[in-house]
Amino acid sequence: MNCLHNLSRFSLLPFETVATRHRNNLPLSLRIVTNSHHNRSMALKAASGSVPSADKSSANKEEEKSETYSHNMTEAMGVVLSYKHELGMNYNFIRPDLIVGSCPQTPDDVEKLRRIGVKTIFCLQQDSDLEDFDAFDLRMQLPAVVSKLYKAVNSNGGVTYIHCTAGLGRAPAVATAYMFWVLGYTFKEAHTLLQSKRECFPKLDAIKSATADILTGLSKKPVTLSWEDSNCSRVEISGLDIGWGQRVPLNFDDKSGLWYLERELPEGRYEYKYIVDGEWTCNKDELVTSPNKDGHVNNFIQVRDNSSSDRVSLRERFSSDDPDLTTEERVRIKEFLEACSDEDL
Repeated sequence: MNCLHNLSRFSLLPFETVATRHRNNLPLSLRIVTNSHHNRSMALKAASGSVPSADKSSANKEEEKSETYSHNMTEAMGVVLSYKHELGMNYNFIRPDLIVGSCPQTPDDVEKLRRIGVKTIFCLQQDSDLEDFDAFDLRMQLPAVVSKLYKAVNSNGGVTYIHCTAGLGRAPAVATAYMFWVLGYTFKEAHTLLQSKRECFPKLDAIKSATADILTGLSKKPVTLSWEDSNCSRVEISGLDIGWGQRVPLNFDDKSGLWYLERELPEGRYEYKYIVDGEWTCNKDELVTSPNKDGHVNNFIQVRDNSSSDRVSLRERFSSDDPDLTTEERVRIKEFLEACSDEDL
């Protein structure tokens, strides 16, 4: 049994390594409760037991982590989600050979997966759990991740267990892409099957964009953004391709009196906001979104490569609600997944 541990560093660990790691550091069991857009609560079945009374201090720490993670998920994914790390591993069979769930916590969890036929544990946890909700990061890494999954499944056979931390974002997205790219499902069929088995919130637009990236090649176009104000001392941008949790500083040009940022971006639509001397604001001279549900607006930019009408039509097709792959496109994607080297991971 193998484990893909850490999305950003891709290393396959043998089953014995996974089991040893859990024996040496036994965290509490895990459970998840999710609330949908309609405030409909669903408690997922736990696979391990309750918290011993002797571990009250540890339990309190785990509950604090759960509250923080729940807040992060809610903020990043736009739905109310509650994550209970302390109540046990949970999972759902999406297909007889494919399971999506939360992270194993104990040797018993790993043994349980072995007993139900799991041959590959595919771990998608991050050094920073916030990356689990970043749509652009998911889009950029998804082709290489599914390549690794595709090769592991072909090598190991049996049942595959895909997990991130909570099993609600990145793991369902990888499973959806795998079913769409490899197993012959249409996009809607893959997503509908996933949702019928497990209530979760994969970033669908990221999967569609990653599909078009593979078929068109991930070209980038130069973009320049600017802020005119020679009296401020610092200008930064958040959002764009770095996510809302990070900021990138702009350079100042003495001659023009402009703060500017030059960046190369893949095709897509990007929202961003300026931070001028610590104050978040929009540039009225650049495109602005409509107010969101909280009344906030952002700047945005649409990056397109119009060098080919076929390229444009392909991007448009994969931005629809239910895109499908032609037989030729599916072959090309599988060839890409097979050719993706370890150096690309």
